[in-house]
Formats: sequence, structure tokens, C-alpha cells
Amino acid sequence: MTDLTDLGVRAIRDGVRDGSFSATEIATAFNAQVAGARVLNAFLVETPDHALAAARAADDARAAGEEPRPLAGVPIGMKDLFCTRGVVSTAGSHILEGFVPQYESTVSQKLWDAGAGMLGKLNMDQFAMGSSNETSAFGNVISPWKRSDGGPGSNWAPLAPGGSSGGSSAAIAARLCPAATGTDTGGSIRQPAAFTGISGIKPTYGRCSRWGVVAFASSLDQAGPMARDVRDCAIMLEAMAGFDARDATSLQLDVPRWEAGLNAGLKGRRIGIPREYRVDDMPAEIDALWQRGIDWLKDAGAEIVEVSLPHTKYALPAYYIIAPAEASSNLARYDGVRYGLRDPPEGANLQDMYAATRAAGFGPEVKRRILIGTYVLSAGFYDAYFTQASKVRALIARDFDEAWKSCDLLLTPTAPSAAFALGEKSADPIAMYLNDVFTVPSSLAGLPAMSVPGGLDAAGLPLGLQVIGRALDEQGVLDACLAIEERAGFTARPQAWW
Repeated sequence: MTDLTDLGVRAIRDGVRDGSFSATEIATAFNAQVAGARVLNAFLVETPDHALAAARAADDARAAGEEPRPLAGVPIGMKDLFCTRGVVSTAGSHILEGFVPQYESTVSQKLWDAGAGMLGKLNMDQFAMGSSNETSAFGNVISPWKRSDGGPGSNWAPLAPGGSSGGSSAAIAARLCPAATGTDTGGSIRQPAAFTGISGIKPTYGRCSRWGVVAFASSLDQAGPMARDVRDCAIMLEAMAGFDARDATSLQLDVPRWEAGLNAGLKGRRIGIPREYRVDDMPAEIDALWQRGIDWLKDAGAEIVEVSLPHTKYALPAYYIIAPAEASSNLARYDGVRYGLRDPPEGANLQDMYAATRAAGFGPEVKRRILIGTYVLSAGFYDAYFTQASKVRALIARDFDEAWKSCDLLLTPTAPSAAFALGEKSADPIAMYLNDVFTVPSSLAGLPAMSVPGGLDAAGLPLGLQVIGRALDEQGVLDACLAIEERAGFTARPQAWW
């Protein structure tokens, strides 16, 4: 019999329904996996009782002949950006260390209502600010992957799992959970998915509620699923999406049946290849993978067309003005007064307490972005920076609108490289920010985009391909990624060393 922890979301769901195994057996197996892999530091909090309670409820419902819920028997990991009632939720930051919400985020509640159980809270870059999971206040996540060429990360230097959803990506790749939640502000679902050989989709902005999700940049943040394959992502997304009156940006639309609609046949679809994404010094392996992706989509029946997104080169600079500006505003609430860390010096006044609390609670990358954001919003610089960046954002969105006149979807690489060693880029913020060069434009435009594994590089590390779609066309994105998945035949997985 297949090891239960090798099963994905669909296999677990269907197996519990048909009695091949019990939900309790599944939860017990995954709880043991989580407890045995603590060296990866993927989980900040383990919640085995939550997973077992949901499993027992699923087993009891089946025994009583009740209609099974969509995710009955499926245990998942929850990124620590989602507030969970009665369970510590820190956003990877000391300033929220020990914070126990008395409410449940909308997305997590939807998953529990669908029958899923929680294995624990997953590590992440602090306040989702990072591309390597090295900014977490509770230690970096270590990727389960190792290089096979004797280079950095082969036997000594551990690799980055991507960020900010690095705990999610590492846990799924290491078979600690079949799926997990992630959030994507500029690529934080897609880049870690590419680094660890899994799939992850950022839906259209507004598809999933932001209520109860610790805010980074409110006009960009979007929750989405991460899982081992495209179908599992579709199943998860159906459970996570939906209108929420408590989120002013939530889309009041019915949730499509994405799993039922999956179709890897792309006859009649036009796939655009943006010429501006062929960046200088792109590794030959990334370019070769991109060409294989083009060939796979042709084989699926799609027509390939070249398109132009002329303002792409301005996307990263605009993002690193807009996102820090919104972060500066959102993180002002962490002042040591109402919740979280309070670190007043002896005899301190209110301002001293604010300053000391934030100095102790925020990490260097968060402080850097708050400083940038406060600067670009300050009197005398607002128009020169934030207003200009907002105009560029509008131009980038218009570029996509023009592209859709000649194509239905876009195909690009997900990241400009495979996973790098921890510490390799942490001293150079610009080098780290460049990891998001392919993912940021679609985030600025609020479009659905997904990463799917396409192959391995010469060092045996995963490489991902990204499909971007029109607003609300998650089905098209999922279909194209399914076509790639079927043709790539990606079955590689990290060899257990932990």
C-alpha cells in the first residue's frame, strides 16, 4: 500500500470517502511526519489535536451515512499570516510573539467548514516580506531539496525554500502536508512553489477574503493554495474562495467549479510570450525550460503568439514603492499598546515606548520597508514617488489589457533561477528583490497567475513555469498548467535527509 503521506488532496478525499482508509489514519500519519521533520523548521506551531478532531468528525459523518464535505479527511498546513482562533498567530514576527486571536480568518474558517483539519501554523518571512524565508523572527525554513552537483547546498549549505510562503512550500515538498495556504503579494506563492517543485496559484485579487489575514500591502495581498499538483490546487481554491462582506475588496461572485472544469486540451487558445520577459543574463536552463513549455502548450493545441508588455521593466521599482508604502501604513498599528510585544524602557513616555517596541519587535527587512514606505509617503516626496509608481501600475495593467486582444494566457518562467543557498543573497536586498522580476507585474495588475514545476536544473533542483491569465480566468490558468503538468511528467521529489 502507498504510504499515506505520499497521497495528495484528491487521493485523500476520495480514499476517505470510499473507505480505503480512515481520516484518523491520515491525520495520525501526517502528525507523525510533522513531528519527525522539525529540523526543517517549517512549522512554528504544531496542532495535532486540531487535525485529529477534524479527522474524527469526518469518520463519524461517514459512519452515519452523511454527505461528505469537500475536504473531509484532508489535513493541511496554515501559513502563520492567517489568524486562527485560539492558536498563536505571529506573522513570523517577534512583535506578535504569543498573540492568540479570538477570531478565525475567513479563509481558514472556509477550509474548516469544508472539513479540512490543521496540522499546524507554517513558518514564513516576517510579515510576508522576503523571498527566502530568512527574515522570519523564528529562524529560517530549510528546503528539503539538496543540490546534486557538489555545489552550495549539496552537503553543507542548506537551500532557501523561497518566500514568503517558504514554510508552506517546504512542508508540501517534504510530504509533511498534502496542501497548505499561502499568500502572494509580489510572488510569495509562486516563487517558493517553483523553488520546491510544487504548484501554487495566486487567484484574481479579491477572489479570497483578506479578512483575518495579517496585512502587508492591502492592494496586493491575496491568499491562494499550494499543493503537489494542479488538481489539488483547484480543489483547495474552491474551498478558499468566495465573497466576504467584511472585506471591502472581496468580489461578490459565485465560486466556479474549477476542479470539474479542468481540461488540458487547449485547442483554440492563444498563448502569449512576452518579449520583455527575456531579461539580460537569463540562465540558459531557464530559457530552455521556457521553450519546452512553449512546445508543450503547442502540443496541447494552443497557438503561440509573441506579445509586448512594454512597461515590464518598471514593475519591480513601482512595486518596491507601493508595497512598502502600504506596509508603512498597515504596520503602524503595532505600537505596543493593544496587543503583541510591549517593550518600554524604564521611565519611558509614550513615544519612547512606541520606538522601543518597534525596534525590538520588527526585523531588519521589515524596518527597511517601513522606512522606505514612510519616506515615499512623506510631504514633498509623495508625488515624486508614490503617485508616479501608482501611474506606472496603471500602465502595467493597461499593457496586460492590450495583450489580451491578441492572446488568452501568458507563459513565462516563474523565477530567474533555481533555489539558492541560505545566506547567498541576504546581504544584497536588490539581488533578493530580483527574484520577483517575473511575478510582480501580474500582482500589480491583480491577475491570476500560477506556477507549475517543469523540470530540474543541472544541479537537480526544480524549475517552475508561470501561466498568467485575464482577471477571473482561473480556469484558463489551471487548464494551461494542467497541460504543462501532464507533458512535463514531473515526479521528482527531495530525498529525505531530515
